[in-house]
Amino acid sequence: MGAMRARRPPGRHRRAGEARQVTYREVIAIREFRALWYGQCLSLLGDQLAQVALAVLVYDRTGSPLATAAVYALTYLPSIAGGPLLAGLADRFARRGVMLACDLVRAALVGTMAVPGVPFWALCALVFLVVLLSAPFSAARAALLPEVLEGDAYVIGSALQNMTNQGVQMLGFATGGALIATMGPYRALALDAATFLGSALILASGVRRRPASAGASKPSMWSMTAGGARLVFGSRKLRTLVLFAWLCGFYILPEGIAAPYAARLADGSLPVPVITGLLMAAMPAGTVVGAFLFSRFVPAPRRLRLMGWMAVLSCAPLVVTALRPPLAVVLAAWVLSGIGGAYQLAANAAFVQYVPAERRAQAFGLVQSGLMAVQGIGIIVGGFAAERLGPEPVVALAGVAGVISAAVLALIWTESRDEGARMPAEATA
Repeated sequence: MGAMRARRPPGRHRRAGEARQVTYREVIAIREFRALWYGQCLSLLGDQLAQVALAVLVYDRTGSPLATAAVYALTYLPSIAGGPLLAGLADRFARRGVMLACDLVRAALVGTMAVPGVPFWALCALVFLVVLLSAPFSAARAALLPEVLEGDAYVIGSALQNMTNQGVQMLGFATGGALIATMGPYRALALDAATFLGSALILASGVRRRPASAGASKPSMWSMTAGGARLVFGSRKLRTLVLFAWLCGFYILPEGIAAPYAARLADGSLPVPVITGLLMAAMPAGTVVGAFLFSRFVPAPRRLRLMGWMAVLSCAPLVVTALRPPLAVVLAAWVLSGIGGAYQLAANAAFVQYVPAERRAQAFGLVQSGLMAVQGIGIIVGGFAAERLGPEPVVALAGVAGVISAAVLALIWTESRDEGARMPAEATA
């Protein structure tokens, strides 16, 4: 699939018993992976710019942390309504085609949002639809990646995508405030629409056609959704891995109240939009560092053993905000939290190994939908609490709750590993 020269495919073994170390260079050499990687980064950059514009605009108009958090949460909550159901499209139809269709429709929807004079309620409805379409797109992409990358190459490719995606988020958030001040929100939305078109073009030219994974007899969408739920939640290990993924609802919460938090931290040296962008960029920056260190220097067999500790680290630094520290300390704490979030790489790799290839899209769709839902709910709850308590104690409380939850999950995971069968070689390697 486009590997350079005649080197062996990443993820295989040189000889029996000798594990092969996969490099970033070999993964990047795969043409289809590059297409998935570039397309995701392009559309994500536009999304981050639009999110910053939305957060700053709403807070400027309302001055309400609750309103700001509620609109920000609107980019998460549609997954509750239709995510699990729509994700099954990527198992019923060719995954490349699903991704292309979602990109083109989202480009049209966001392009409509960029037209001046669109009523606010219509903008909210369009945002809802755009996010709703992210469910089948993300499910198709997640299910396709293990077909492009095998074995430990999947872990390295996931780490590379995670690092670059978080880097793009960091860039979008950090520069978003300054760009919005010069180009305005409508131009930012138009740019976001263009990134979806660019992503579709990259996928069409760089990813080869594959037939649909489902067989000739295709069950109904409801049946597929119910079957996916039984698959994901019927296994103790899969259930625990899913809960590890959903733990991000605690450490993502601060992003939803970044604008009001920035207003509290502003001392006149930096504009509030710039502080907002810095706060929203802090965790993605930490995740870039954590993903690189975790995938590059942690031996493969230790990744799952360290997963619980890393999950605790993803929430523990947030507790320092209870002391109302200055901006530099808050940024450092949020960067450290992002480093801990790299545990998601191990959870993701283990999850892939347990799910049959023909049902990956539905399984990933359920997980991604829940992921978006817990983040959206957490952000709304955080905004509601920040209205009454202020942003600092709310972030600290989220950190405390996350640490307790991560510790419980770590104990459950250790018990399940000790009593059950061992993970497949690629998951523990």
